[in-house]
Amino acid sequence: MTIEELLNHFYSDLILVKRDSEQTALTYKISCGEFLNWLVEQRIKLRDVTVQNLMYFLVKRKTDGASELTISKDISALRSFGDYLVRKSYWTENLALLLDRPKASRNLPKVLSLEEVEALLGSIDTSTDLGKRDDALYELIYSCGLRISEACGLLIANVHMEEGLILVRGKGNKERLIPFGGVARKKLELYLNEVRPKLVKERNVAEVFVNYKGNPISRKGVWKRFQELEALSGVNSKVHTLRHSFATHLLSGGADLRSVQELLGHSDLSTTTVYTHVTDNQLEQAHEKYFKPENEL
Repeated sequence: MTIEELLNHFYSDLILVKRDSEQTALTYKISCGEFLNWLVEQRIKLRDVTVQNLMYFLVKRKTDGASELTISKDISALRSFGDYLVRKSYWTENLALLLDRPKASRNLPKVLSLEEVEALLGSIDTSTDLGKRDDALYELIYSCGLRISEACGLLIANVHMEEGLILVRGKGNKERLIPFGGVARKKLELYLNEVRPKLVKERNVAEVFVNYKGNPISRKGVWKRFQELEALSGVNSKVHTLRHSFATHLLSGGADLRSVQELLGHSDLSTTTVYTHVTDNQLEQAHEKYFKPENEL
């Protein structure tokens, strides 16, 4: 079996058996491809790999400039690959489980203030049909904490207007129900009732958000339009920053961590706790701004 064939089988196994997302499967496939090519260079057979070989590979990756976060992802990929190799009888045990992940320093996510979110959304020209679509799209991304892929993949059948809920399919095909408020409802109703029918015409399109041709909107399209809003509003941001802001604003408003975890679709609570550090930082900055030390006048 060639390296390419083995990697393709591994990729399929991650998606069909492990139920990983396509993005995770692709990341793991790339990392393991680097490892297999390194084995070829070193003239080491896959069945003869030792823990020392795995460590030397990671050292090589570090020497080549890979960050701690990348190394950590490589180790996760090798652990999944090792599990696959054991199940396929290439290895007798998963040697990659003996590798320790480096403790990567985690950068706090950028978060917008409420005023900045309003400035961004307020820069949308709602006098046009596509402007009305954008108004509904970015309002929903912010008020529901959606990933771009989730917004693009949202189906008409999964929008429950009366209940004020949307059913979202997230990473690993996991589904979650997210409530939306009055502002999002008003913008979404306007788009669905007045704009979308003109864009899709007589065609049956399952996705909520479509482009000017009436086809499902792409991630690139959402990202490109957002760049225009950045320029218009003067707010430096990314689409994903709206999701970060959603989480942080909820916690700042008193929402509990478990609820925010559910709304974001995080499988691990530790992923959500990063937003508590953001709100802590905001509190510290506010305190420093309004309560200077006694020796300062």
